[in-house]
Amino acid sequence: MKTAERQRLRLNRKRRVKRKVQVGQERLRLSVFRSAKHIYAQIVDDRAGKTLVAASSVSPAFKEKLQNGGNVQAAAMVGSLLGEKAASQGIKEVYCDRNGFHYTGRVKALADAVREKGIKF
Repeated sequence: MKTAERQRLRLNRKRRVKRKVQVGQERLRLSVFRSAKHIYAQIVDDRAGKTLVAASSVSPAFKEKLQNGGNVQAAAMVGSLLGEKAASQGIKEVYCDRNGFHYTGRVKALADAVREKGIKF
């Protein structure tokens, strides 16, 4: 499958999921984006239009511990960093916006690590 086709399918999934989730949503949104080399996650308040907490595999806190940001272990570490930051700000409940990515591998590892820090989905 070609890259353009793969991206088109992902964006279709993204639109389909976002349409269902945004209707009357009052929780914060955990947005996940993954590239070939890195993974990024942030908790966003859509009503205020602000990012409350963010973590990624390119942040200095991550680089001290791991070098490679494109594997499951890195995603779990980014999730735990994000979960710690969110818990310190009093965030208890979010919904997971996986941005059209399949809920397996790195996306699942990140979500599980956030859950371990006490954040509910």
